[in-house]
Amino acid sequence: MDDPVFTARLQFALTAGTHFLFVALTLGLVTLVALMQTRATLSRSERHARMVRFWGKLYVINYAVGIVTGLVMEFQFGTNWSGLLEMTGEVFGVPLAMETIGAFFIESTFLGLWIFGWDRFSRWAHLALIWVVALTAYASAFFILVTNGWMRNPVGYVMEDGHARLADFGAILANPTALLAFGHVVSAAFLTAGLFMAAVSAHHLWRGSAEREFFRRSLRTGMLTVVLAVFPTAAFGGVQFGFRPENERSEGLTALAQTAEGLMMVSWVVMSWLACAFLVKFVFRPRRFGRVFLAATMAALPLPYLAMISGWVYREVSRQPWAVQGLLRTEDALSPLSPGAARFSFVAFVSLFAVLASVNFWLLFRHARRGPEDEAAKAPEAMPVPVPTF
Repeated sequence: MDDPVFTARLQFALTAGTHFLFVALTLGLVTLVALMQTRATLSRSERHARMVRFWGKLYVINYAVGIVTGLVMEFQFGTNWSGLLEMTGEVFGVPLAMETIGAFFIESTFLGLWIFGWDRFSRWAHLALIWVVALTAYASAFFILVTNGWMRNPVGYVMEDGHARLADFGAILANPTALLAFGHVVSAAFLTAGLFMAAVSAHHLWRGSAEREFFRRSLRTGMLTVVLAVFPTAAFGGVQFGFRPENERSEGLTALAQTAEGLMMVSWVVMSWLACAFLVKFVFRPRRFGRVFLAATMAALPLPYLAMISGWVYREVSRQPWAVQGLLRTEDALSPLSPGAARFSFVAFVSLFAVLASVNFWLLFRHARRGPEDEAAKAPEAMPVPVPTF
C-alpha cells in the first residue's frame, strides 16, 4: 500500500460500500413502516400497531448507525480528495450539500419527533411525521445519485479558468445516469427491506415463536415486497448498461468488474426463484410455510447485500481511470498525501467503519431476536417505540 492513489481508492470503496448497505435497508424499511402505520392509523388495528413498533425499532437502529457512517464518509472528500473539490466542487458540491441538509437536518429532526412524539401528537400528526421522514430519505438518496450520476456523465457545467462552474442545474437533476440509478436503488432498497423482514420473521417461525400470527403476517408482507421489487430492480439495472463508459482499464480492474457483474446476476436469479416459490405458496397454501421455505428465506438474507455491493463495484470500476468521466482523472483528484498519511487515513477510517458495522449488526440481531414487546398493544397515537441505547 505504498501508492497513495490505490490506498485512498480502496479506503473510499470500503467505507462508501459499507454506508451504502445501511442506506438500502433504511430506505426500504422506512417505507414499509410508514405503510404499516398508515394501516394502523386508519383501522386502529392493534396487530399492525405492534408491527409498527417492532419494525420501527429496527429501522431506527439501522438509521442511527447509518447516519454516523454517512457523516464520517463525507470527511474523506476534504482529507483525501481535495483535487476533486478544487476543480469540480462548485458543481459537485451543490447536490451533495442538498443531500446533507435533507438527511442530517430535516430527516433527522422529523425522525426525532416521530420517536419521541407517540404520546404527544394526534395519530394523524404522528403518521404525517413518518411520511415526511420517508420522503426526505428518498430526496437524500436522489441527491446522492445526482452527484454520482454527474461524475459518470458530467452535464450542465462550463469550464472557467480550469474550474467547473454550474451552468444548468436542471440538466444535472435530469441526468439519465442519475434517474435510472435512482429507480434501481429504490427498487433494490425495497428488495433488501422485504427480504430482511421475511428472514427475521422466518427465524421466529422456525424457532416456534409464540407470536406465530405476527410473524406469519410479517413474512407475507416482506415476501410480497420482494415479489414487487425483484423484477423492477433488474429492469432499472439492465437499462443502465446503455450508459456504461468504455474506458481503458487494467486487466485487474476488468476482472474485478466481471466478477462483480457475475455475483450481482447470480444473487438476483436466486432471489427471483425465491420470489416465485413464495408466489406459488401464497396462491395455494397462504397460511403455511414449510421448514424448507423458512430455511431458504433465512439463507437468502445476504443476497440483496451481495447484489448491491457487487453492482456498486461494477458501476464504479467502469468509470476508472476517471474520477469525473472525461474531465478529471482519479490521480489528479487526490489530495497531496504521502504514503504514510494515506495508510494512516485508511486504518483510521476503515477501523471506525468496521466498528460501526459490527455494532449495527449486533444491535439488529439482538433486537430482532427478541421479537415484539409482550405488553398489550396500544392505539397508534400512544405507541411508544423503545429507543436503542448505544
